[in-house]
Amino acid sequence: MKNASIQLETLTCPSCAQKIENAVKALDGVDKESIRVLFNASKVKFSYDEAKVSVHDVENAIAALGFKVL
Repeated sequence: MKNASIQLETLTCPSCAQKIENAVKALDGVDKESIRVLFNASKVKFSYDEAKVSVHDVENAIAALGFKVL
C-alpha cells in the first residue's frame, strides 16, 4: 500500500467532505479505513494499492463530483 495526499480547492461544508469520502471509498484498491478528508486543510489523505487504482483515478472521482483538485 502506498500513501497519498490530494490538495483540493477550499471545501465549503462538512457534507462536501462526506461526499468526497464516499466517492473515494467506492474505488476498488483504496484502503477504506485510511481515508481522511481534512476539512480545514482541504486535503484528502488515503492509502491505496497501486496495482488496482492510481492517484489520478481518485482525483477523477473527486472532480466528477464537481470539486477542483489542485
